[in-house]
Order: sequence, then C-alpha cells, then structure tokens
Amino acid sequence: MTNAELAILSLIVETPRHGYQIERVIEERGMREWTEIGFSSIYYVLKKLERNGWVESRIEQDESRGPARKVYYVTQAGLDAWQEATLEVLSQPMQRYSSLLLGLSNLPGLGHEEAVAALRHYAERLAEQLEGVRARLQELAPLPYFVAAMFDHSVAVIEAELAWARRFIHQLEVRSPKAGPQAEESNLH
Repeated sequence: MTNAELAILSLIVETPRHGYQIERVIEERGMREWTEIGFSSIYYVLKKLERNGWVESRIEQDESRGPARKVYYVTQAGLDAWQEATLEVLSQPMQRYSSLLLGLSNLPGLGHEEAVAALRHYAERLAEQLEGVRARLQELAPLPYFVAAMFDHSVAVIEAELAWARRFIHQLEVRSPKAGPQAEESNLH
C-alpha cells in the first residue's frame, strides 16, 4: 500500500467521507507536510481503494442541500488492510534512499566550490522547511496527540539533517580543494 493510499484510507477509517471532505481534512491537518497527496490524486486513490475492495461508495445527498456526492465507507477488508499497513509502517524505520545520498556519491566529480555552494543551498532549504513546519504547527494548534507527534517527528528529522549538513559543509570548507582522495578521507572523519 502506498503512503497516499494509507493516508486516504485512514481518513475513511475515521469516518465515511466524500472526496472534498478528504481534501479539507488533508489541508486542516497539514498532511501535505508529511505525505505526498496531490489534490488531483485523491480521486485516483479513492478509485484504486474501491477496486481493491477496501472501500465502497454510495451516492448521498449533502446535508446542506448541495449536490449529491459519492461518500466512501471502509469495508472489513479495508479495515484489515489499514491495520496491517499501519502496523507495518509503525514498525519499520524510514527508507534512506535519498537523492542526497546519490549526490554525495558524486562529490568527487564536482568542483570544490560548486559542491560547497550546492550543500549550502541544501542547508538553507532545510532551514526554510523547518521554519515552515514549525509555523504550520503553530497555525494548526491545538492538534490531536497523534498529529502533533507527526509534526514533532518532522521537526526532529529536519533538525538532525540540518545539523549534519552544517557539520559536513564545515568539513568541506576546511579541507583543501586541491587535496587528493586520501587527504579528503582523513579530513572527513
């Protein structure tokens, strides 16, 4: 199950919802800070969940006399899949396949100054991201404990990555750009 599928299924497990309600909850909880769910992908994911037998839909009249909407309900198979997927993601550390790691593996082929400049930009973007997550947390507070925990986790991960980036940039700045690979290794440890 993809993260987007699990996120949307989770919202339907909480209570039956139509697509627009799902979008509103995603916005209200700041879910796009921690999972990739585009507005246009919500309906695609809902159709996939329905094809898998995890949700079923019914056309219902909106309480405010608006247009009838397709409301999604979790099935027992969906509840089982949701529980299994939730326990799986709670028990597994995050994947560490990052494009940053690929970039780091290519550092020897870059010029010293351009590598340092790129990493400074990376650190600046992390700092902006951290500021954004903190601002969003304040904007949405108070939050249910589990949503607050998600923001807390995001802040901790970004802070740790930012601290690492700043240390590594410093290591690169103090090493001689003309040093050979052996000098590079000793300076980076």
